[in-house]
Amino acid sequence: MATSEFQVTGMTCGHCEISVREKVSEIPGVDEIQVSAQTGILGVSSPAPLDDAAVLAAVEEAGYAAVRA
Repeated sequence: MATSEFQVTGMTCGHCEISVREKVSEIPGVDEIQVSAQTGILGVSSPAPLDDAAVLAAVEEAGYAAVRA
């Protein structure tokens, strides 16, 4: 199992978390997503390493910015 963490900026509430979760869940291979508006941390687990660019693009589609933590 591979786990990646990203720092997401701009999230302020539970709706923000849901938006990010929905977009990231569309990436093939994603098994588990943990996202917190309070800490700004997005954790993504998958059987194999994911392409960081795909995760960053999904976060951007949700309306936020992210960098690999």
